[in-house]
Amino acid sequence: MVLQKVVEEGQVEVTDTLIDDNNSAIQTSISIEIRYQALDGTVGTWNDKEFLETPSVHSEGDGRYPLETDSLLSSHRQGSDISPGKSNQQSAERRFRRAGKGVFSAMKLGKTRPSKDDHRKQDEPAVLEAEDLDRKAMRQACGLEPDTISLASVTAVTTNVSNKRSKPDIKMEPSAGRPMDYQVSITIIEARQLVGLNMDPVVCVEVGEEKKYTSMKESTNCPYYNEYFVFDFHVPPDVMFDKIIKLSVIHSKNLLRSGTLVGSFKMDVGTVYTQPEHQFYHKWAILSDPEDLTAGLKGYLKCDIAVVGKGDNIKTPHKANETEEDDIEGNLLLPDGVPPERQWARFYIKIYRAEGLPRMNTSIMANVKKALIGENKDLVDPYVQVVFAGQKGKTSVQKSSYEPLWNEQIVFTEMFPPLCKRIKIQIRDSDKVNDVAIGTHFIDLRKISNEGDKGFLPTFGPAWVNMYGSTRNYTLMDEHQELNEGLGEGVSFRARLLMSLAVEILDTTNPEINSSTEVQVEQAPSVADNCTGKMEEFFLFGAFLEATMIDRKIGDKPINFEVTIGNYGNQIDGMTKPMLRRKKEGGDGEEEESELLQNSSEDEGDEDGELVSVSSSQPVKPLVTDRNYFHLPYFEKKPCIYIKSWWQDQRRRLYNANIMDKIADKLEEGLNDVQEMIKTEKPHPERRLRGVLEELSSGCLRFVTLADKDQHHSSRTRLDRERLKSCMRELENMGQQATTLRSQVKKNTMKDKLKLVQNFLQKLRFLADEPQHTIPDIFIWMMSNNKRIAYARVPSKDILYSIVDEEMGKDCAKVKTLFLKLPGKRGFGPAGWTVQAKMEMYLWLGLNKQRKDFLSGLPCGFEEKKTTRGQNLPSFPPISLLYTKKQVFQLRAHMYQARSLFAADSSGLSDPFARVFFISQSQCTEVLNETLCPTWDQLLVFDNVELYGEAHEMRDDPPIIVIEIYDQDTVGKADFMGRTFAKPVVKMSDEHYCPPRFPPQLEYYQIYRGNSTAGDLLAAFELLQIGPGGKSDLPPIDGPTDMDRGPILPVPLGIRPVLSKYRVEILFWGLRDLKRVNLAQVDRPRVDIECAGKGVQSSLIQNYKKNPNFSTLVKWFEVDLPENELLHPPLNIRVVDCRAFGRYTLVGSHAVSSLRKFIYRPPDKKAQHWNMTAKHLNGYLAMANGAHRSRPTGEIVVNMEPEVPIKKMETMVKLEARQNSDAVVKVDVSEEEKEKKKKKKKGGGGEEVEEEEPDESMLDWWSKYFASIETMKEQLRQQEAASAEAEEKEDMEIAEGSKGQGKNKEKSKAPKEDKKKKQQSAPELPEKKNKQKIDELKVFNKELETEFDNFEDWLHTFNLLRGKIGDNDDNATEEERIVGRFKGSMCVYKVPLPDDITKEAGYDPNFGMFQGIPSNDPINVLVRVYIVRATDLHPADINGKADPYIAIKLGKTDIKDKENYISKQLNPVFGKSFDIEATFPMESMLTVAVYDWDLVGTDDLIGETKIDLENRFYSKHRATCGVSQTYSIHGYNTWRDPMKPSQILSKLCKEGKVDGPHFGPGGRVKVANRVFTGPTEIEDENGQKKQTDEHLALTVLRHWEDIPRAGCKLVPEHVETRPLLNPDKPGIEQGRLEMWVDMFPMDMPAPGPAIDISPRKPKKYELRVIVWNTDEVILEDDDYFTGEKSSDIFVRGWLKGQQEDKQDTDVHYHSLTGEGNFNWRYIFPFDYLMAEERIVISKKESMFSWDETEYKIPARLTLQVWDADHFSADDFLGAIELDLNRFPRGAKTSKQCSLEMVTNEAELPMVSIFKQKRVKGWWPFVARDENDELEITGKVEAELHLLTAEEAEKSPAGLARNEPDPLEKPNRPDTSFIWFLNSLKSIKYLICTRYKWLIIKIVLALLLLIMIALFLYSMPGYMVKKLLGA
Repeated sequence: MVLQKVVEEGQVEVTDTLIDDNNSAIQTSISIEIRYQALDGTVGTWNDKEFLETPSVHSEGDGRYPLETDSLLSSHRQGSDISPGKSNQQSAERRFRRAGKGVFSAMKLGKTRPSKDDHRKQDEPAVLEAEDLDRKAMRQACGLEPDTISLASVTAVTTNVSNKRSKPDIKMEPSAGRPMDYQVSITIIEARQLVGLNMDPVVCVEVGEEKKYTSMKESTNCPYYNEYFVFDFHVPPDVMFDKIIKLSVIHSKNLLRSGTLVGSFKMDVGTVYTQPEHQFYHKWAILSDPEDLTAGLKGYLKCDIAVVGKGDNIKTPHKANETEEDDIEGNLLLPDGVPPERQWARFYIKIYRAEGLPRMNTSIMANVKKALIGENKDLVDPYVQVVFAGQKGKTSVQKSSYEPLWNEQIVFTEMFPPLCKRIKIQIRDSDKVNDVAIGTHFIDLRKISNEGDKGFLPTFGPAWVNMYGSTRNYTLMDEHQELNEGLGEGVSFRARLLMSLAVEILDTTNPEINSSTEVQVEQAPSVADNCTGKMEEFFLFGAFLEATMIDRKIGDKPINFEVTIGNYGNQIDGMTKPMLRRKKEGGDGEEEESELLQNSSEDEGDEDGELVSVSSSQPVKPLVTDRNYFHLPYFEKKPCIYIKSWWQDQRRRLYNANIMDKIADKLEEGLNDVQEMIKTEKPHPERRLRGVLEELSSGCLRFVTLADKDQHHSSRTRLDRERLKSCMRELENMGQQATTLRSQVKKNTMKDKLKLVQNFLQKLRFLADEPQHTIPDIFIWMMSNNKRIAYARVPSKDILYSIVDEEMGKDCAKVKTLFLKLPGKRGFGPAGWTVQAKMEMYLWLGLNKQRKDFLSGLPCGFEEKKTTRGQNLPSFPPISLLYTKKQVFQLRAHMYQARSLFAADSSGLSDPFARVFFISQSQCTEVLNETLCPTWDQLLVFDNVELYGEAHEMRDDPPIIVIEIYDQDTVGKADFMGRTFAKPVVKMSDEHYCPPRFPPQLEYYQIYRGNSTAGDLLAAFELLQIGPGGKSDLPPIDGPTDMDRGPILPVPLGIRPVLSKYRVEILFWGLRDLKRVNLAQVDRPRVDIECAGKGVQSSLIQNYKKNPNFSTLVKWFEVDLPENELLHPPLNIRVVDCRAFGRYTLVGSHAVSSLRKFIYRPPDKKAQHWNMTAKHLNGYLAMANGAHRSRPTGEIVVNMEPEVPIKKMETMVKLEARQNSDAVVKVDVSEEEKEKKKKKKKGGGGEEVEEEEPDESMLDWWSKYFASIETMKEQLRQQEAASAEAEEKEDMEIAEGSKGQGKNKEKSKAPKEDKKKKQQSAPELPEKKNKQKIDELKVFNKELETEFDNFEDWLHTFNLLRGKIGDNDDNATEEERIVGRFKGSMCVYKVPLPDDITKEAGYDPNFGMFQGIPSNDPINVLVRVYIVRATDLHPADINGKADPYIAIKLGKTDIKDKENYISKQLNPVFGKSFDIEATFPMESMLTVAVYDWDLVGTDDLIGETKIDLENRFYSKHRATCGVSQTYSIHGYNTWRDPMKPSQILSKLCKEGKVDGPHFGPGGRVKVANRVFTGPTEIEDENGQKKQTDEHLALTVLRHWEDIPRAGCKLVPEHVETRPLLNPDKPGIEQGRLEMWVDMFPMDMPAPGPAIDISPRKPKKYELRVIVWNTDEVILEDDDYFTGEKSSDIFVRGWLKGQQEDKQDTDVHYHSLTGEGNFNWRYIFPFDYLMAEERIVISKKESMFSWDETEYKIPARLTLQVWDADHFSADDFLGAIELDLNRFPRGAKTSKQCSLEMVTNEAELPMVSIFKQKRVKGWWPFVARDENDELEITGKVEAELHLLTAEEAEKSPAGLARNEPDPLEKPNRPDTSFIWFLNSLKSIKYLICTRYKWLIIKIVLALLLLIMIALFLYSMPGYMVKKLLGA
């Protein structure tokens, strides 16, 4: 009834009351206004004004859109999508415009255009209007604060003012697909618990296709390798990250046989790369056997794996001590979040069918075939190949079919979760010669599963996946074939494949299970046609509004554009099947994709009035824009295209992705705003961040309400449901966290919170990426002469229409600027940077039945031109639009300057000019020669710019301006240097030109070249409408002011920056390392400084070779600079060489892009007086040290405590106490520490005693070094713990958040307490070791420069560059362009300066702000280089090792320490010092290189490091000789500096004009206003004490940074770790070198001899092991008389390795009880390094080795028990391995000895033989049984006795039971008869059991042979007899 009325009248209003569950009416009544519009538009269309928002009630159950039925065109339901609480207020507030806005758009913060009727007083600026309106709207909507208003400028392109246009993408070049350098380095350290008896394991390391093997270790289950492997690759990132790393342990491999696999482990490179620092360090890989699923783990392999790309630097973590790493379970080689117990799982990948395949053969062949066979075949033979975790599986081949049906499943068996991220699915064409890929799709497992507790296993589909690749026309040699392999962005649709994926976890206990892991292919049931969704007709409409910037190469032929979606619209292939299989009514709507596309000009519809798609525009000849570009004449007439296509309706997936994308876009825009505000120092960025969080939380809640009404139709896959659940959970969670965070954002927490919000953004982007495709992407191709030239690809979800605003694609019904690019590899490098064409295009994609509004977003003011057929049908799409309205504008481009541009010429400079494009006009600025920072200061005026459309739309939505920067070349065309976009500020003719919008402000625009940034442009743009009064109404343009520039207009006054006078002082120090220029050496260089057109020249260096320093140090010039520091122009430094005849050559240049750090601001008068003098003393240098901290002038007493508390408090205490016990520095030992000490003394008494105090003489430099490394690890551990704790707290706060702050506090306290307890219990072990009071040094795990800011505290180094920047990003690194370095500094300040600065005492006007700098005359220095050791060197020899030695170069000195090379070592300890005399400044660059020694040929460079000694020498941080921790005059810690601490202190005080030092009684010293206390006595060698001030002076030096003004941190005594780099492999670390450098001026007293740091010689020890007895050994043999079990036991032992020193006891025969008596002594001599806990063995690696290699192996004693057999191999029964440093104490009796001693080591008391010296007890022998469980197989009573070599000589002992000191014979049962029996027994055993059948067979065979022989022998005689008849 109602519907009838609707159809007649077109509109009806129904009002009704609602009823509740009991069918009784409730008070709410609802009015519904229903409208009807027929498809042909017979009922009048409705206008915008009629449909006011009715405050509607959102009934929860509605689920679906009531209007979205098939018969009705669903309308914009204006209000009802706003969630219930908000709609009522909002509707009253303001009608939304047409686009059906939801809450999001209501909050388009400052970027929403006010509707027309809201224009109030015309003179108010537009931005404000929008904001005010918005503020209202927002307050109504959610009561937001004004924080949320965006501050990003309206002109920047990234913001989107109204909704007719969407943002363009600035970055152009595809980055994927370009090969890069990668290095995978793997260290195999050791294996443990390998399953198997007595094996000889080898580890095979495989990355991708490459294999490498370790050496073989014999007869051990826990081999120690420590071998390093490096694999180098040069491939695209995608290929790299899919490579599989496979580690397998192989048993008994030799030349003849490949060995048997014990177990393997695999993971893809990408997993390693996503780890922090791109590495796993010292982790245990779990080995499993892929052949046998039921078996458990097969052992553990400890390794390091790192993957380095170019420019990544890997920091090797200094990890905790050994004991922690032995905790295997805690250090597994698995990414975070992967459970240690991984299970086997089956991955079922079902391949159903494919459609839309391209032809993969030439048609000539087809015609031949047709002639021969007489049938027309499809020209493709497809099959599908799936690659996962290094395994491949493929389906069968379907011969000649464009629509193959497979219905097969490929089954992979893999551990779950797999450590491989992607499954690669590829359709391939089978061919006789070679198979080629048709298309490739990757499924990312992270996107189709969720590991959370509410997560789900990977699942996918059944769903279609779209594949993209090269264009579809078949050529024999396809240049874009790589695109089909999945490398790079596909440029065309290739096919779609219907597939699904499921995973089931295997129950390995089930006996029926098939335990093979081979890939299997089986048949699979087919799926129903409608399982992927109902077929719907989609409609795509596009209008070309502009096509400009067309590359001139293609400008001479007519051009047209083709748009395709899938195969629809494709002119080449749409032809594959001419017949149109459309199932008429009643069919299930399944569509055939290949429609015949008649692209004829008439475009008739077929008989049903169907519209036929028009997919390409008419060819048009381009017109010339300028020298480089053409444009198409799309002026008032804009061509359109439209395409109908049929797809399964899965829009919901895209809608959800769109909502999330929009939230993410909004968030990203907000974050960019916040960062911009921080960068430009605008006030209150934290407010904006709060606003951003507010938006985020409301957006997330909105998603939850919108996504919840997901329709439950049959075609939703499991993944759809699970993903929806998890997205809703995530977003709800994120919304809550955002709300909590918002309340926590304060000024000071800003930075941290910003990081957290950035994580939200990444998460949103990850969630928004929908793995199950639906509608394929749209491709727009530019064709010239029917050849495809360039393309753009638009994701279908971006232009998908929905009636809910949030779900709509971000570019749907908007004008989008597209830049067409070249396909595939052609788009790499410079070719890809030039724009092929710039298009303004309008796109709309939606269901055909929702088509009504497809033109709504176009700029207004057009008439539709339709085909003859569709003339009177209102819903028929137009083939072109005719614009009747046009506006005329004038564009003014104010081009002020650019900076940090790209160097395009070989001189390292450029000749830049800018070209500005707007619509179809372009203009250029003038060319400025030889600069990277041009100040054009030029106004470009574009007159008569015609724009089509309504005037008011132009105001908010002007087209974008493209600015390209070029380098002018004298010959050839200009080189492209970069591009940026801008939006002009628009003034309509009826607005006034007045603030705040006009005149516009200059802004920085980021310039991009490809994907990389290439500088900034400072400019402003305004678009002024020319009204009816003509140009006279426009603001006047001031004519050219300076006549020199001719007709060039300067930037007008209101826009150019306000200038004031500055003085720039330059400190000229010297030039270094100048390379040759044009093959001639630089001889007389000069430096020219230029800034904003003014400048100064240095004095000329007369002879660069003799002295490269300048004679005049300080010069200055005055210049006008902008008041706003952000607008300061860069300062250019150029070095020229003055040649004969007045010629100059440019050597190199450097642009200081920001003068910020050199600006000196005079202090306020109110500040402390000394603060002021400070400023001039060190000039602005003090400022560089951050000495802004003002302090009161009273005395401050500083009690010097050592850096508190590294958990080695006791060490520190004793350290101080040694010198003088009564004057200890006041150290606060915390209460708990004291308690702990007491407890320790009581509880651990027994052990404490054994710890002897180390003797002074025993300590050496290495003791100090190792103690320091311990400290460093300890500090790192504490930092980690602290940061973990902080994070934990943070998470708690966020989680707790608003749930009551009170609870929160208690909660966060609790974990801290636990942590403390944990921390205290953990370091107990190392604490005992470190109890020794050793002085320490500081070990820096990086270069000293990074710690001390490159020592540029007053002398800066500027790299001089020359030469082009390489086009191909890979080759030319900045390193290669450096041609030298300029040393100097600068100071910029406003003039005039306050008087008091220049009137200071001792002020030298010649030096200006640079007071008190040293002279730069040549100075002789003794340089002492200490090389400690190198780590992780890159292997240089085939055997995966290197023979490293040190080479040092400084000036003319070149030291090669070749004879002391270290054989076959990648972690060599050098322990050497070298003395070199040098003269600064000529010889100041020290190069330390590590070379690989080769017997034949030249030695290879492994890596080198360069140190600038000069900056160190002159630095205020005093890097000449590090300051020790304590002062002593003898022993291992002797003071190395020729100056004593007190002398150094006096010198520093004098130089820094600091009052002091005044030494007072009682160990006090006063410096400035600080008083320090400390000890005052020192001991000499003989133990005599004498008074000294040195300790006090040293205390001050160690805290010099606390001294006001002059203070800065002094370099401590240290070892620095420097990365070694190799110029051939730029950016990839080749190892690291630990070293330090001391420098002593030659005019000072000479230093003492160098410290001896030569490597410790291993100490010789002898270990005597007495095997007394065994017990309970399992019995192996059967007695043949009695049948009882017995064993013939012997014990084998070794320390270093089976070959070198294995020793066996004699055999105890016929033990019936498993008891054996031996009294047998083994003697193992060995060399031991105490500090490293390693045994050192030297041996030749093989018989061919040239020299012995030194190995360091852990000190482990292995004892094994065997059963001796005479005739067969002995049987292995069990073993025990004792680590001599920590092994369980032996049990007192055999009974107490249990399996616990092996399995439960953690809780048992451990002993070290090196401390105990003598240990006796019982230990268990263990072996694994059939089920892989450990079991006891015997017990041994043994005694271990350790002696040093000297002691062993004094009290010798014999081997076995020999003299001297013989052991008594064991008391064994009488064995004489037993031995005889034994032999009989063995014989019986052999005959009766083992060889019984064999012997019988042999006997029979012998009998047979004898018979034959006799027969043959007697035969002849017998025959003769017979014959003769005898």
